[in-house]
Amino acid sequence: MKWYIDSDRPIYKQLVEQIELRIISGVYSPGDKLSSVRDLAMDAGVNPNTMQKALAELERMDLVFAQRTSGRYITEDKKVIDEVKKALAFREIEQFFEKMKLLGFGKEEILTLIKKVEEGENSNDNTKR
Repeated sequence: MKWYIDSDRPIYKQLVEQIELRIISGVYSPGDKLSSVRDLAMDAGVNPNTMQKALAELERMDLVFAQRTSGRYITEDKKVIDEVKKALAFREIEQFFEKMKLLGFGKEEILTLIKKVEEGENSNDNTKR
């Protein structure tokens, strides 16, 4: 999985988000050993100190744990992973609703549009003229 770094936001936060996504999507499985800080930093194209800060944040979130002599591992606690997954989904949905409200849609209109998308209807389909 490729790393995407944007200069508009703190790099370590972006690294946290991307590793978090890799954990909840299964790219990193529970109990997997992570590469060294230096290797992860090189792969992402960032300073090792920045990667260290991101990993420390992931440890604080209980998604990653360190074993003194053998490196860092992904948590084996699937409940923690599920909680992070639900929190991320909730944030994404909140952001979506905020953007739709800025476009002038109310709650019922948003839900109607979601149903149409789910059913495969496309508002840009002009073939029915």
